[in-house]
Amino acid sequence: MRCPFCGSEDTQVKDSRPAEDFTSIRRRRICPDCGGRFTTFERVQLRELMVVKKTGRKAPFDRNKLVRSFQIALRKRPVDADRIERAVSGIVRRLESSGEAEISSEQIGLQVLEALKSLDDVGFVRYASVYRDFSHAEDFEKVIEEINAKIGRDPGLDPDLDK
Repeated sequence: MRCPFCGSEDTQVKDSRPAEDFTSIRRRRICPDCGGRFTTFERVQLRELMVVKKTGRKAPFDRNKLVRSFQIALRKRPVDADRIERAVSGIVRRLESSGEAEISSEQIGLQVLEALKSLDDVGFVRYASVYRDFSHAEDFEKVIEEINAKIGRDPGLDPDLDK
């Protein structure tokens, strides 16, 4: 593993342990050249996945893009990073175990929406506004009505929603 500080290729593992979600190994490393310490994560990759974009173009699946999507949707929201990591790991596991080598970006987007729906309503609306390409205020209203129906709220009867 290359040192992120000095670029040396000779780093040493000082400690290994399972990550909190037990889907990866957390390794503490040290660089003998510069003394820098850093952490890496090792995950099992069952198969190489290709993402088929709406345009038909294909690109290798990038887990980090999935993580960034969650982070952007949940920016400044009270959602623990471990919950995000579990959601991302669950999506990746489902994609890898689907048996398909090529996954449409639409399928991935739907899984992200589903995960965000259970994590945070605001994050869900943020992601949905980009994913579903909202262009009018009515689009937001429809999604908010869906959320209210999911949790059994009637906006006309809840005075807190009028604020």
